[in-house]
This record gives sequence, C-alpha cells and structure tokens, in this order.
Amino acid sequence: MLPILEELNQRLQKVHEGGGPKANAKQKEKGKLTARERIQYLIDPASTFMEIGAFAGWEMYEEQGGCPAGGTVAGLGYVSGRQCVIVANDQTVKAGAWFPITGKKNLRMQEIALQNNLPIIYLVDSAGVFLPMQDEIFPDKEHFGRIFYNNAQMSAKGIVQIAAVMGACVAGGAYLPIMSDETLIVEGQGSIFLAGPYLVKAAIGEDIDMETLGGAETHTEISGIADYKCKTEQECLDQIKRIVDKMGEKEKAGFDRIEPQAPAKNAAELLTIFPMEGARPYDMLEVIERIVDQSSFDQYKEEYGKTILCGYARIDGWAVGIVANQRKIVKTKKGEMQMGGVIYNDSADKAARFILNCNQKKIPLVFLQDVTGFMVGSRSEHAGIIKDGAKMVNAVANSVVPKITIVVGNSYGAGNYAMCGKAYDPRFIYAWPTAKIAVMGGEQAAKTLLQIQVAALKAKGQTITPEDEAALLNKIKDRYEKQTTPYYAAARLWVDEIIDPVDTRKVISEAIHAANHQPVMAEFKTGVFQV
Repeated sequence: MLPILEELNQRLQKVHEGGGPKANAKQKEKGKLTARERIQYLIDPASTFMEIGAFAGWEMYEEQGGCPAGGTVAGLGYVSGRQCVIVANDQTVKAGAWFPITGKKNLRMQEIALQNNLPIIYLVDSAGVFLPMQDEIFPDKEHFGRIFYNNAQMSAKGIVQIAAVMGACVAGGAYLPIMSDETLIVEGQGSIFLAGPYLVKAAIGEDIDMETLGGAETHTEISGIADYKCKTEQECLDQIKRIVDKMGEKEKAGFDRIEPQAPAKNAAELLTIFPMEGARPYDMLEVIERIVDQSSFDQYKEEYGKTILCGYARIDGWAVGIVANQRKIVKTKKGEMQMGGVIYNDSADKAARFILNCNQKKIPLVFLQDVTGFMVGSRSEHAGIIKDGAKMVNAVANSVVPKITIVVGNSYGAGNYAMCGKAYDPRFIYAWPTAKIAVMGGEQAAKTLLQIQVAALKAKGQTITPEDEAALLNKIKDRYEKQTTPYYAAARLWVDEIIDPVDTRKVISEAIHAANHQPVMAEFKTGVFQV
C-alpha cells in the first residue's frame, strides 16, 4: 500500500499549494496570511487540525483553471481547548470565489456543526459567486443561499457562530458575518458590502472608495455591523480565541468513554494485511483488531451470518458497535461456502438486529465497508434477500446514534446503502486510498455497457470485429474505473476525506468526540418490517 499512500501525500501537497506559488506570493505582498496559515495560528499549539474536503473539486474544473480544495480550507480544530468547525476561504483560488463545489463543501461543514452542536468559525475572504457558473451555485435549495438559511437555523439552536472578515465579503455573502453571533474585521483588509464601488457607480452613479463604502471603520463606527476592529490578522485571530475561551459548557450526549488503550496489534500492519487486489479475500477481523483498544472485539452472533462481523469494542476509549463486511470465504454450519464481501440473508438479518441493540444502548456505530452487494440468484431471491436487505436498510436509515463510516475497499450497489453510505447520513464518512465506490464492479459494469453499445451499433448495421470490441471494452473500462476511485468520490464530497489507514482510529475518535456534543437524540423507531 506504500505507493498509493505516497501518491495520496503528493496529491495533498499539491492541494495545499492552493492557487499556486504566484498566488500565495501575492497574498504575502498584501501582508495577509494564507487560509492554512490562519487556521494553524488559530488552533491550539500541538493540536491536530482534522481537515475535511481537501480533495473537493479535484480534477473537476480544469477548463476554469481548477479549484483546489473547493477554494475553501475546512475541518475540525481545537480553539482554546474546544472542538470547533473551522471554514476558511482560500483567497489564492480565484480570489476565494464560490464554485458549485464550494457551496456544497460549506453546506457540509454547516451540517457537521448542526448535527454535532459544534461552534463554527468562518474566516471570510471571498469575492463571492464565480459568475461564469452562477446558474449552478445561486438559486437552488442546496446552493449558496442555503448557507444563510443554515445561519439562522444554527442561531435558533444556540450554536455559536463567529465570523472574521479578513478580506472581501461581498454581495449575498455579506449576510454570513452579520448572521453570525459575533463579527470581527481587519483594518485595511476586510470589507463588507452588498455592492462594490464599481457596481454602486453603475447602479446609482455614486463615486465612493472601498474603505468608505464598507471598511473596518465604517462598520465598527458608523453602521455598527461589526463588533471588533483589529489592526492585524493575528490580533483578529487572538480575539476569536478569547471569545471561544469564555464560552460555557453545554450538556453532552454522554457516550461511554474510559481511559484509552492502544491496540495490542500494530496498526502499521494494516498496510500489509489489506490486499491491493479488490477481489482477494482477507480476514476483516485482522483489520478490526488493529483499530480497537487492546485488539479486543466482542463478536455478536459470531457463528451466524458470517459475511458481516458485528460486535462491541472501544476505540480510543469510546464504546462503539462495529458492523464490518467479512471478506474471507466463510463456511456455514450447513457446510455451504459463502463469498466474502457479499451480504447474505442471515448476515443482513444479524446486522439489522445488532443496529437495533446499539440504538437501545446508546452506543455509536462504526461501519467498515468492503462490500460487493447483496447475494443474487434464485436461491437468495426465494429466501427473501430483498426482504432481509430492506430490514437492514430500514435499521440503518432510522438509527439515531451517531454513525461513522470508513470505506476501506469496495462499496458497490445496494451494499453501499446498507453499510451506511453517504445517502444514509453518517455523521462522518472517510475512505482509505484503496476504496472503490460504484453501482457495481468495473469489470461487470464495462461488460454490461459493452453489450448494450455493441447491440446498438449492430442495430445500425455496423460490423463489429473482436478487435473493435476489445478496444471499446478498454475505453469503457478506463472511464468507469476512473469514476470509482476515492479521489473521484472525494472531489464530489461523497466522502469527507481520504485517510491513511493508520489514522483510522484517530478519525473515528475525533468523530465520536464531535458527536458527543449533541445531547438531543430522537426516539429510535423503525419502519414496517416484513418478517
């Protein structure tokens, strides 16, 4: 796995450059910090910033010059000892303009704050909507305007929002800091207005400079819009730390945690025991034992439904329920062999019941995905695989305890849904660089698409040689394989981040820590089961 981890790190380094060396140098010439430098200064010394959405927009906007990290650096960080959501516009990327993926990423960060009752800090430095793509970012329910709707919702729920205006904040974006609880602005750099000087001149004929129109003095001395005027960015960030430092504690969810203990088995061995070939069997138990405390995993219904492992464990001290696809070929008590990574009737039934138990006991759920789907064929259909699969999907969909999903390998078809894929509202969802997310495997999909295309060409009277078929198959396969990579998924925020497998334990712990800030849990109810 070392070569693909090296590739991951190289790509992350590229992302961290933002708009590139020239754009970063220009930021320095203005006396401004980069988005990443601002975050690093803001968070507590020696603490870790858990980035989310680093690969947002990856290879998506090549014609527009790219949009590294979606033009926004975001994640979870500790400020004055408190876990916060931090969102910083990257001014080096198209002047911090909002692409469609920028809106999606910002909404995702607000969703995390809402779901987990976490304070959110906005470091604002943006030219507003990227006008050439305004139709994809402006009017719809999950577009730019939804951010201000969320501002209002969070305020009503008592979630603290702090906005520091460290550059431009224009047009509709001007509402974000004003809808926050407290607003800070940097002298000579920050500006807030619905329309800039050029637009004001065009609209009403007024000549006015930027500072007079909406600078720090204007908004702290005349309009009263901003609460704090800061001479430097560092002074601004220090003021945020002081604000957060004085916040009172709130009720926690109360998920069980004891003193953490390291796994008895070395987590670094995850890089060698996990197969690079997606179809090769391996024992998922070996993976679990390198993530959980003391490598201790209490299996639930160990001898039943063996293609899904369910059980209780602790991760960094937190009590968790684990639902994981078993990838080795297993033998049932009836002497039947079952393929690894496939969900059978009994394994779906077991997982559904285990999920009910975790909700009953208020234990967060961790899903480890390496699934090729549900078992097909007449035998499974006659046994009611759809009924048992629906039971599991119902339990996952209605679960009220936090769900954290790690896609370690394959994530295909309805298996993605049953194992709490993005559509099933996991609090956080991460992928290993070995992940593949698609409706089916590349080989099967390519052959299916080939048959359709060849039939269509023959219907038009074209002659297809074996060589033509092979070339067409490879073309289809290459395109499909690209769409199944974790980078393709992360670019579109189907997963929050691509992580080093060795960091799995750490990101799960931080996710539960975040979830523990939300004390209100709905009553657990399931829909109608066919039994």
